[in-house]
Order: sequence, then structure tokens, then C-alpha cells
Amino acid sequence: MSDPGKPAADVSRSSACDPEELRTLFLFEKLSDAQLAALCTAGHVQVIQPGQVFAEGEDATCFYVLIEGTLVTSRNVAGDDIEITRTSQRGVYAGAFRAYAGEQFPQVYINSLRVTEPSRFFVLPADTFARLMREWFPMAVHLLEGLISGGNATREAVDRRERLLALGSLSAGLTHELNNPAAAAVRATASLRERVSGMRGKLALLSKGRYQRGTFESLIRLQESAVEKVAKAPKLDPLATSDAEDEVSDWLEASGIGDGWRVAPTFVQAGLGTDWLEEVKATVGADALEPAVRWLNYTVETELLMTEIEDATERISTLVGAAKQYSQLDRTPFQVVDVHDLLDSTLMMLNAKISQAGITVSKDYDRTLPKLPAYAGELNQVWTNLIDNAVDAMDGRPERILTVRTTAEEGSCVLIEFGDTGPGIPADLQHRIFEPFFTTKAVGHGTGLGLDISWRIVVNKHHGDLRVTSRPGDTRFQVLLPVTQAQNGPATS
Repeated sequence: MSDPGKPAADVSRSSACDPEELRTLFLFEKLSDAQLAALCTAGHVQVIQPGQVFAEGEDATCFYVLIEGTLVTSRNVAGDDIEITRTSQRGVYAGAFRAYAGEQFPQVYINSLRVTEPSRFFVLPADTFARLMREWFPMAVHLLEGLISGGNATREAVDRRERLLALGSLSAGLTHELNNPAAAAVRATASLRERVSGMRGKLALLSKGRYQRGTFESLIRLQESAVEKVAKAPKLDPLATSDAEDEVSDWLEASGIGDGWRVAPTFVQAGLGTDWLEEVKATVGADALEPAVRWLNYTVETELLMTEIEDATERISTLVGAAKQYSQLDRTPFQVVDVHDLLDSTLMMLNAKISQAGITVSKDYDRTLPKLPAYAGELNQVWTNLIDNAVDAMDGRPERILTVRTTAEEGSCVLIEFGDTGPGIPADLQHRIFEPFFTTKAVGHGTGLGLDISWRIVVNKHHGDLRVTSRPGDTRFQVLLPVTQAQNGPATS
């Protein structure tokens, strides 16, 4: 604002500033007569017509105190004004209320102010407000400066520690998840080396046999057919698998191939039964059947092992991708995201803990929801905190179901809900769960900061809402995030 005395809304001035009227405002009720007189001299009273008084991000030039009327404060979230407060309470203040802190904090309006009806304000220039605060309340100013600086530093340190604790837990889970496919790939690779070596040996024996060229070509075609069948092999239940292995084993024994029971499981896993073996026998003849079957068995085993290695490496790749999505290491802090991608990456990162706790995850996603502008990495921290709490709450419960639901909410918001079947939060404690350091967990099992940090990320950072409903067997944490246009840019923190 170019002139501290001329806000954007239509203004009609009133030079009358009554010290006794100022005394009726809670902000000034303890001031002396001389101080009230000084305020009236330094400031003035304005009647502001409906409209905007100042906008977020502009230089903070004035300190406003409401005498009568109605004011509304709002913040910009990706180009959309989100209302923060609407009040007619006398004495509420807005504007340059941190002017006394000087240059250590940006002296800009941190939100926008408008009035909905003709409203009277006591208006004081920011530099005058800062000077009077320092002169009249030097000790209070030092305490407030320390409180703001110390509070910011403490909050940053606590947030870092909470993130590190979450990262440590997730790293342990990710290590566990990665270990299984990595170990499977190592085992399969070692077995594959043995099978390839065995197949070379069998091939040498076959080449020394009395096969005609046409027979050898037919055997190669059978080998290629077997490889194709491996990729299309049906999944059999344990009983059907056992019956099929017995049938193949009996056929092999009847055909003079010893230890048929060792070979049978491989052929059955590949979907190759006695009909296919009859085709092999018809191709090579009974005399050369055993080396042919052994060679084909190595072929099938090799293909199965390569499939196992492929599955294991794909699993590793998926986990690494989920870790990148969760941590947002290759993304900008603020971006337009599909909330379901964030939820899925978090669930995958916490899969080890969820599985070990015997919890069933039920997803109820509305895939038609629009993408959201958000700080994706921080939302993943919110999901982590809420899921982690739900898992802990269901410990020892007979029924353990974690429900993750998304839906559209009235007022252009997206609702993300986390439900659990735990014992619930006592009604007399529900109003305290978002307080810093408050926890219902046993000593040593919770910092009491997860929900406080989640609340600040959702409410302060994204201008949404975080709420809870709870009764035994049905606790639901609900995150509401505003839907805004992708091109409008990041929210103001």
C-alpha cells in the first residue's frame, strides 16, 4: 500500500479518536491515560466500507484494531482465497502486528483482510506501533522476539527429529521388503548357473546319440514349446498340484526314467503334463527318452529360474520407485499430484509393519477425483503418521482392518479417510490428541508429535482440515484438502 492511511476499500475518515473508547478494547485496557492519548495522537480511526483492506504479501504498513463491524481474514492457496477467520469481536487485530520484531522477520501481511459491512478500525502506522512497543514494553518485546525465534527453532528441530524417526522406521521396513526379493534373486542366480552347466552336459550327450537331424530339430521345437508354456502355466491349488505331480511321476517311472519324482514338480510347475511327455517320447523314441527328458527338464528349470529372477528384480524396482515417490527426492516440493499415488507409495513403504501386525488393508478409492496442488513429501508424512497410529491402535485386536478411503467433499475439497478397528479414543481425550507431546501410547512408544505435525501440515501448509471421529471398533481420521487449479502455483505457508 502506497499510503498507510488509504486501504484498498472505500474509506471515510473520522479524525475523532477517543482514548476512553480505546480503553474498552481488551488490547488497550491496561494502558495509562498518557499512553492512550499518545495512541490517539499517533493513530486515527477509520470507517472502512465493504471490500478489501489489504492483500497478503503486500508490505505491512498498518496495524488495525477492530472497534465495530465485521472482518474476514483469508490466505491464498494456489490462487484461491481460503477463509481463516470471520469475526465481529471488538478489539481483534490484524496487519503489521509483528512490526516490533524488526527485520528478522519479513514485514509483509501474512494474510488478506476485508470487511463485509461498514467497520470502524483504530489504525496505527507500523513503524509507530513498533516504536511504541519497544519504548513502553521493552522486556515484553524481547520476550516475544525470543518466543518467536525460539519457537521456530524448536519446531524445526522437533520436525527434523520426527522425520528422522519416521525415516528410520521406514528404512527398516524397506530393508526388510528389499531383502526378500534380493535373496530370491541371488538363490535363483546360483541355481541357474548349475542348471545351465547341467544342460550343457546333457546337450553333449544328446549330440553323441543316434538322433537323426529331423529328430533333433523336432526336439528343439519341443524345447521352444516348453519355454512358451512356462510363461502361460496355470496356477494350481496344492491338491491339484499334488495330483498332477503323481501322474507325471508315475508316467516317468513307467517309461523307465528313474527318480521321476524329482523331475515331475518342474514339469508340473511349467504346465507340462503327460500329453506333452508322450509327444517327446514319440519324437525321440523310447531308447533316447531319458536324456531328452533330462535335457528338457534343465531347459524348463532354467526358464522358471529366469522368471523368478525377473519377478524379484521387478519387485526391487517397484520398491525403489515407491521409495522415490514417498520421499519425493526427484520432485519439486510443491507440485500437482494424484493423491492415490501418494497413498499407495506410503502403504508400500509401511507394508512390512502392516503385514507383521496381521492387518488387512481395504482401499476405497474414488479414482475420478482431480489432482491436487500440494507439498507431496509432507503429505506422505501425514499418511505415515496416521497409518502408523492406526497400526499401533489395532495391536492385539481380534479384527484388524485398515480402511483408506477417498471421496469428494462439499466445498471443493477432497476427503482422505483412515479408519481402523482399534479400541477407539476416549471422548474426554479426543480434544487433546492434536496437542504437542500429548500421546495415548505407552511410555517409549510415542513422541506425541505425529498428530501435531500432521495438523500443521494439513491446516497451516495446505489450508485444509484434520479431524477425528472415534468409537470402539471404528476410529476415523479425516484429512480435507482444497481442490484448486493446477496452474495457480504453490500455497503460501
